[in-house]
Amino acid sequence: MAYDILIKNGTVVDGTGAPARQASIGISQGKITEVGNISGTAKRTIDAGGFVVSPGFIDPHTHYDAQICWDGATTPSSWHGVTSVVMGNCGVGIAPCRPEAREIAMRDLVNVEAIPFEVLDAGITWDWETFPQYMDAAARRKPSLNLAFLAPLTPFRHYVMGEASMERAATESELSKISSLIREAVSAGAFGFSSTLLNQHMGYGARPLACRNASRAEIKAYCNVLRDLGKGSIEYAMTRQIAVMEPPELELLDFMLDESRRPITFIALFDRDDLPEAVRETLRKARPMIAKGARPQTSPLPLTREINMRNPFSFAGFPAWKRVFVDKSKEAQAAVYKDVEFRNAFRNDLKRPAGFGNWARITVHEVKNPKLKHLEGKTVAEIAAERGVDGVDALLDVTLEDDLDNEFTMQSFNARPDRMAEILNDKTILLGLGDGGAHLDMLCDSGYPTYVLGTWVREKKVLTLEEAVRRMTSDPADFFGIRDRGRLAPGLAADIAIFSEKEVSSGGRPERLYDLPGGAKRMVMRSKGIEMTLVNGEVTWEKGALTGAAAGKVLRS
Repeated sequence: MAYDILIKNGTVVDGTGAPARQASIGISQGKITEVGNISGTAKRTIDAGGFVVSPGFIDPHTHYDAQICWDGATTPSSWHGVTSVVMGNCGVGIAPCRPEAREIAMRDLVNVEAIPFEVLDAGITWDWETFPQYMDAAARRKPSLNLAFLAPLTPFRHYVMGEASMERAATESELSKISSLIREAVSAGAFGFSSTLLNQHMGYGARPLACRNASRAEIKAYCNVLRDLGKGSIEYAMTRQIAVMEPPELELLDFMLDESRRPITFIALFDRDDLPEAVRETLRKARPMIAKGARPQTSPLPLTREINMRNPFSFAGFPAWKRVFVDKSKEAQAAVYKDVEFRNAFRNDLKRPAGFGNWARITVHEVKNPKLKHLEGKTVAEIAAERGVDGVDALLDVTLEDDLDNEFTMQSFNARPDRMAEILNDKTILLGLGDGGAHLDMLCDSGYPTYVLGTWVREKKVLTLEEAVRRMTSDPADFFGIRDRGRLAPGLAADIAIFSEKEVSSGGRPERLYDLPGGAKRMVMRSKGIEMTLVNGEVTWEKGALTGAAAGKVLRS
């Protein structure tokens, strides 16, 4: 038989969890036509001897909603063997959107996902108004990766209610219109909808993100849309305290499962050493809901993030810090940081459990003032001890002394290997939370697939290769209902990652690039050991570089 591409001699890990085997893969017209002991001619033959051949990875939690306007390669996910990304998470996005509301939509992304306004203003193309038009616009750009969309509830509520969406629940008439728009989006191919309860998810004007004002009647109506259509899933940020599900959230989760009869993934399940039993307790409480189709979601990475004091998202969950986001001019923020009442309010906030109340986990990463260079590498706890002050004063005094130009790094969650092994081996937990496209100035976790393969499979042997691949391919595909991807089998799309089991990894310090619209900074993580990636049968990554191929598709539910 004649193929477009024939991949020979590879160790095939097919995404189902089945044992690895030596096999060849024939590809024609973007699809896998045969897997096994095959022969024939091909326009291109790839010798995968010594490499693992797996399905391309599917990232279930990204925020590339804006980035796809200026970065067709969807970097850095495309560097790590990822072939499909799901965006529109956490209830925030940029469609649907009326022309007069564009600034509000962008400001929501600034506050919730820490993407600079100047970047969004320069980079978003706004060649749509409705959600189906947004998906069609994404398809016209011919992306390198496959793009799957959730309908984020905030722009849908704002489209119907205007600024009232930030203040109150919808009326019956408004609810009906929002439901119709969600039905339209899912009918056009969205894979469900998303929302959030998190206190730190503040939108335009430092007001709660509009989806947080949705009433129980609204949630019921939106869930019923999915039930009536018989497709779609729900992503919900529900843990107001990271890893902690309180009775109201558990009751809401159970309610949504009953009303939607669709799968729901809730975030964020991170291991916390300040609340060492939080994950176990949440899983115990949520077991009845998990049995109905709920999937807690975690990141397989230890969370280390940079804190830019001009956009200190890491502190946004503390009530005292709301003032910092109201007026984000340097002068206004400096005035807040100096204010004794603000500092005392922050101290009071810290009395409740907080993953970064441990000042030994926050380190001075970089300062601009030459007189402060000796502080780089020191923890806030060390500086506080040297100066005879507490951590709050040390953190804010250093910030003011450097004219707010300094950056800290913070180690927060997922730092205990034994507990992470426990989490990763719980098959009910969805791996993800890479947050690709968001929090660009402080972290980059979108390289988690190569981290899983290098750290948890090869180095720590917490997961088998076959199970790790399954958890990052067919598992998210099945959750969202992406029917033609996630496995290596005849008839399915030829989304394939070829990698070295001995070399694949992602780690070390993120790299700073200044390649956003307007030259703004972002953090990226490089990959190692990804030999080749194919999307819909075209080679998009080869030997450490993108090829320029643009074979990605907008996936439709």
